[in-house]
Amino acid sequence: MSNQISDVMNETMSKIKELIDVNTVVGNPIETPDGVTLIPVSRVTFGFASGGSDGKNPAPDKAPVRFGAGSGAGVTVNPVAFIVISNGNARMLYVDPPANSTVDRLIDLVPDVIDKFKSPKDSE
Repeated sequence: MSNQISDVMNETMSKIKELIDVNTVVGNPIETPDGVTLIPVSRVTFGFASGGSDGKNPAPDKAPVRFGAGSGAGVTVNPVAFIVISNGNARMLYVDPPANSTVDRLIDLVPDVIDKFKSPKDSE
């Protein structure tokens, strides 16, 4: 039975590998007419589950119950940023999704708070 479950899991993983490659995370460069190069960057998450069962028939004169297996997978690709290359300089341009939780909102506020504390010192 373990070889059959391994076969199911290996087949699932090989299909996921076909879907996801390095170009999914860091996309192909896009050239704009004014000479700016944009390279998309994405966050890829995936999960999968596999399982199987090999039933045994308690009666010795009966045929054994057959093996059954199943697997499932899910993949999510979220764009998170673009690498912008212009005039020999590269910078990250983040695609900010809305904050989902209080912790996310607090993390988003940290740069603003730091800037407010730096501002009085910088103006002196």
